[in-house]
Amino acid sequence: DCPGKDGTGGRKRNLTLLRNKLYMGQRRRTEPVVESTTTAGDHGNLRRSQSDRTEYSQKLQEKMAPQVVSSTPATPPQEDEEAVSRRMMARRVKIIAELMQTEKDYISDLDLCIKEVIQPLRNKQIARFDVDGVFSNIELVHQLSANLLSLLEEATTDVEPSMQIIGEVFLQIKGPLEDTYKIYCYHHDDAHTMLEYYEKDEELKQHLRDCVQSLK
Repeated sequence: DCPGKDGTGGRKRNLTLLRNKLYMGQRRRTEPVVESTTTAGDHGNLRRSQSDRTEYSQKLQEKMAPQVVSSTPATPPQEDEEAVSRRMMARRVKIIAELMQTEKDYISDLDLCIKEVIQPLRNKQIARFDVDGVFSNIELVHQLSANLLSLLEEATTDVEPSMQIIGEVFLQIKGPLEDTYKIYCYHHDDAHTMLEYYEKDEELKQHLRDCVQSLK
């Protein structure tokens, strides 16, 4: 550079150009890859890039998956439709039998409760003991269960398993089931509170003990 004003001005211009180049380089490093003015062709490149990554991920997972040994025994042949149908029908028969047995056991328990607990407490006519408040409409529940069991027996006795229509029984008794258990469930919490109160009274508690002993 030549000394003097011209040389000084040239150095200043060179420094200015150098700053601009550094600034533009910094922008290139910090700005996002996809500009807002990206052309349609650039969008296509971006989509292909994402597709390539997906394909690579799939291939990587396949390579990492355990390899199947060639000596693995062949899978057994599928059962024919007739065998599957027989197995499903046998299972259905067992489920219906279990359903009916459960209902019989439930009715037996209700019988014991009514005969050994409710009726004796009513016969004693204890002024401070609200029998109907504790047991709600349990006798209606017993009648309904007996009716349900009768309908189930009617639908299954001397009827081929494939012709037994159990769903129709529950559709037929759906309304009475809802009405009866709606009352029972509505009074359940009050009955539980009442029973807890009675258990604090020794005289009333003794009556309950007698009933339980009779059940045993």
